Amino acid sequence: MTRLSNINLLFSSLKKTVNNISRRGITNVSGNFRRSRHPNLNHANDIDNCGRGFVTTHTSSARWLSSVATLFGGNDAVQSTTRDQPTQSENEKTQYFRYLAATDKETEQVLLDSMTVIHDFLSETEEQSLLDEIEPYMQRLHYENDHWDDAIVGYRETERKHWRKENKVILQRLKDKAFSSGSTSLLQHVHILDLEKNGYIKAHVDAVRFCGNTIAGVSLLSSCVMRLVNTENKEKYGDILLNRRSLYIMRDAARYNFTHEVLKESESVFRGEIVPRDRRISVICRNEATQT
Repeated sequence: MTRLSNINLLFSSLKKTVNNISRRGITNVSGNFRRSRHPNLNHANDIDNCGRGFVTTHTSSARWLSSVATLFGGNDAVQSTTRDQPTQSENEKTQYFRYLAATDKETEQVLLDSMTVIHDFLSETEEQSLLDEIEPYMQRLHYENDHWDDAIVGYRETERKHWRKENKVILQRLKDKAFSSGSTSLLQHVHILDLEKNGYIKAHVDAVRFCGNTIAGVSLLSSCVMRLVNTENKEKYGDILLNRRSLYIMRDAARYNFTHEVLKESESVFRGEIVPRDRRISVICRNEATQT
């Protein structure tokens, strides 16, 4: 009787623990993801407050507790407490929300459909490989403040058609990710834009006569905040956190219906947190114009 009592006591304790985990919003008894009741985790834009490690840790604990409870005959009381592993698209969407802060739901949805950010697209080795090829030429140029369309301050730029073999592989991976098979041909020259620490890009829409519906770029050396503002209502905009070595893909609505800009160092803030700015190089690919 004593052994049975101990087992019942242990099972009761395990059940309470599993239920506590469920109430915290990590999982529920049907195995579906459930939002946390914590006020800082309820909005999709605030999902970055709940790191993937937090979810994984508690999901693993729930799985272990469920197994132990089953061992002691508790399978009828404790159903699956783990969420099915998310698909790749779910992971990408969750990751996207972590780098978007929009003024309203409509803008959020438009940007969700037309602006993609992939964190750590480049490895440190790949970043350095690109820099090793870019830097010798860029160092010979002077930073300027007068851009031909008055869009950039504190910059130097160039275009490059021929790349080292190892960097061709990197750029091809970028192109394969960003451009669909049905899009217009890619521009042969890759745009390289070097912003000094105090440099910034003013709000603008890339001229439609020069490039098509997709613009994709990787960020080297520094993170930054890109702001996309609705061309018809400047009160509607989204801030995008572009971490160092990330890839952004701007297409269709984000490309044509929103201006885009890189905020200056003094304004480099994302959801109330300062995003340190340093010299930043972006390597940008575009497709050919579809509008005249």
